Amino acid sequence: MLGFRKLRPLGRTVAALAAATALTFTAAVGAKAQSGEPIKIGFAMALTGPLAANGKQALLGMKIWEEQINKKGGLLGRPVKLVYYDDQTNPSSVPGIYTKLLDVDKVDLVVGPYATNMIAPAMPVIMQKGKVFVALFGLAVNSEFNYDKYFVMIPTGQNTKPSFTEGFFEVAVAQDPKPKTVALVAADAEFSRNACEGARTNAKKHGLNIVYDRTYPPATTDFTPIVRAIQASNAEIVAVCSYPLDSVGMVKAVNEVGFKPKMIGGAMVGLQATVFKTQLGPLLNGWVNYETWVPSKQALTPEVQEFLKEYQSRAKAEGVDPLGYYLGTWGYAYIELLGKAVEATKSLDDNKIADYLRNNTVKTIMGDIKFGKNGEWAESGMMQVQYHSIKSGDLEQFRGMDTQTVVHPAKVQTGKVIYPFEKARQ
Repeated sequence: MLGFRKLRPLGRTVAALAAATALTFTAAVGAKAQSGEPIKIGFAMALTGPLAANGKQALLGMKIWEEQINKKGGLLGRPVKLVYYDDQTNPSSVPGIYTKLLDVDKVDLVVGPYATNMIAPAMPVIMQKGKVFVALFGLAVNSEFNYDKYFVMIPTGQNTKPSFTEGFFEVAVAQDPKPKTVALVAADAEFSRNACEGARTNAKKHGLNIVYDRTYPPATTDFTPIVRAIQASNAEIVAVCSYPLDSVGMVKAVNEVGFKPKMIGGAMVGLQATVFKTQLGPLLNGWVNYETWVPSKQALTPEVQEFLKEYQSRAKAEGVDPLGYYLGTWGYAYIELLGKAVEATKSLDDNKIADYLRNNTVKTIMGDIKFGKNGEWAESGMMQVQYHSIKSGDLEQFRGMDTQTVVHPAKVQTGKVIYPFEKARQ
């Protein structure tokens, strides 16, 4: 019994030593996972200016990814650090930002800014440095550059320019009687010109007579004369290709003038953001416009729900879109895509990463992403939705699907279009 009593403390000591060793090993593994210089990922983002409402939510999505990946040990055994600057929604600021990121900050990797008008001016700098470039929501940017290390997170598919209004026209021509005339109006800027070129293609494809086809200066603030000119053309449907402040101005002008075409909308950036939905309220009723994601039962996967729970819990403190449906999710997904490629190749080599993205399907919170020609998606995921039944500017109306219906494509359709436009206004 004496010997047994002497051994018990030894047993406890051995157990304590084992536990301490385990803790030391765990700490060492954690330290190793976060050892060395951080992997720096650089980018410009619209944090002020007309695109800030979208840029800010994309940035919060990216920050959430950064935190989550670092909790898991980072990439290649190194922590990840985002290095970014505000491009102020000013295309002329973009080349200088990417030059600084690469030459002064010495970032390891870059991702694109948000939006066509900002992505395009970054391309010459990126190409000169031979960097892989994953961009966010650029329309047909690479059709001009043909850069083999460019990849874009936007579900336009291979038919890039027409994709924004393809569903709009297909819904319109399916009505009885089929409309015969269309008006096209666009801001004189990179995205809007590209989208309007696609709208022109769609109109001709469906045999519609284009009775109005004009651009307006990006600095336009009074849209009433434009709306009156379109009204005078007697166009039955109107395809609008605009940026956020233009989109808001156009919606207000149509309501002020009392213009009642049979269908209106198409490629209007901004209407997807909660800040503009709550600002416009019932003025949005009847408008048909593109979407890239909606909170339908089909789209609310567990991964997306988990992300949105985290995003929405932080949105107020960050001063960003409270829902994050438009670019919060996509901001997370496009940098997640790059991270997955780094993990798969076990490398920061731009050529290896680009080769991987060209030849593999990558799983993200927004689904499986496969790229085709020019770094565009292999298949389209664009939708057209119609806003309806909006009673006020109350946020809760926009949290789910109560005030919007997916009218195209058929595989994700949640209802039929209310046609003509005036019917949805009542």
